[in-house]
Amino acid sequence: MELIVQPAAGIKPTLAAIEGATRAIDLIIFRFDLKPLERAVEAAVARGVAVRALIAHTNRGGEKGLRQLELRMLEAGATVSRTAGDLVRYHGKLMIVDREELHVYGFNYTARDLKSRSFGIVTRDRRTVQEALRLFDADAQRDDFEPSQEGFVVSPENAREQLATFVKRAKKQLVIWDPKVNDPQMLRLIKQRAKAGVDIRVLGKVGKLGSDLRVQKLAGDRLHVRAMVRDGETAFVGSQSLRALELDARREVGLIVRDPKIVKQMLDVFDQDWSQTELGMREKKQAEKEAGAAAEVA
Repeated sequence: MELIVQPAAGIKPTLAAIEGATRAIDLIIFRFDLKPLERAVEAAVARGVAVRALIAHTNRGGEKGLRQLELRMLEAGATVSRTAGDLVRYHGKLMIVDREELHVYGFNYTARDLKSRSFGIVTRDRRTVQEALRLFDADAQRDDFEPSQEGFVVSPENAREQLATFVKRAKKQLVIWDPKVNDPQMLRLIKQRAKAGVDIRVLGKVGKLGSDLRVQKLAGDRLHVRAMVRDGETAFVGSQSLRALELDARREVGLIVRDPKIVKQMLDVFDQDWSQTELGMREKKQAEKEAGAAAEVA
């Protein structure tokens, strides 16, 4: 299992995965403007790799760009499907390479997102890869999808239940990156854990119900990920914010992982991000002051 940290990683991990494919590439696309990736996809088709692209039916920029991407990929020889319009938006971001390696991203295939704070998870766990393939096939064929694996988080099917459970199980610490946490149920759960003594910090924004939580805006980088780390043991990375629209009305995809190395990496990144916020810098100064006072007493 591997963690991709943006903006440090840039295009390299995704490009290397596409260039290294030997049999198949399955792509779910919401936004895509990276020409090196598009050329890599074309080259993959040319060397005999079966490329399937599932392209969102719409995004905020409209359907023109998506239609042009569809035509270019068809011309290159890829098999292209468009998502159904029954969900408000198809916002998931994943790639499956050679039916053996799954990439779940918080970022789109865009230059702007690669310059933002975001994460991706790469796993070769067979059951998880098969679950992702089932989702891809179901959505490409516009069939119903019934999740069967805990930790594979899919909106609207199981995201609310799985992420609520993720929050409720926090005993000591919960850190969150999220552009907008405003779902009332989720905010109540987070506040309940805070009242129980759990150390909770949020980078991003929250709704009014969470105005008494420790929340800071990410300093410097644009925030474009939905991620959490619980008790230094379990992490979530995905495309769904803790808000009703993304939990209940859009196609979103995420993973819950317990890999110690990845969890530690994410927690280290959060601590680094937090230390650069206004509150984080005040807390650091206060800790240094208290440590100095303790040293004098000793």
